[in-house]
Amino acid sequence: MTTTTRLSQLTGDYVLDAEQTRIGFVARHRFGTRVRGRFGTFDGAAHLDGGDPARSSAWLSIRTDSIETGDKRRDAQLSKDFLGAAAYPTITFTSTRVEQVTETTFNVKGDLSIRGVTHSITIPFKLTGDVTFEATQTINRMDWRANWNAVTTILVSPDVTLDLQLTAIRRL
Repeated sequence: MTTTTRLSQLTGDYVLDAEQTRIGFVARHRFGTRVRGRFGTFDGAAHLDGGDPARSSAWLSIRTDSIETGDKRRDAQLSKDFLGAAAYPTITFTSTRVEQVTETTFNVKGDLSIRGVTHSITIPFKLTGDVTFEATQTINRMDWRANWNAVTTILVSPDVTLDLQLTAIRRL
């Protein structure tokens, strides 16, 4: 039998463990095929307050040129044309509010910036291990102008699912 860690046990400052964290996404073509990918270069940290989760905070910065889908040509196009990596080298998320839903689930509201456009989103996180959080959230890439041309507007669904598996290390 395994027990799940509770946030109350994790009060402190943390950084992301790059070896065990996965910042992924899934995009769907209109013909039903899926493109799965991830970002290989990122940085992030959190302050967790187990006594008062609303006082917790987190931030994440992702290098747009670190996109990986298993196809170097597609990666280059996504980085350049969809994410505008030359002008917008990072995607950022900065929390503005943390709300505890259950002992192990939290809604993290924050500002997501892609291509210089910022929108507030809420990401439902689940504490799944000692310092591991998982979340999936669907966003509309068009809200952040993440598109190449009129053809891709038709061929690629505007919905992209973010798939986050975050593992943190306590900062000493």
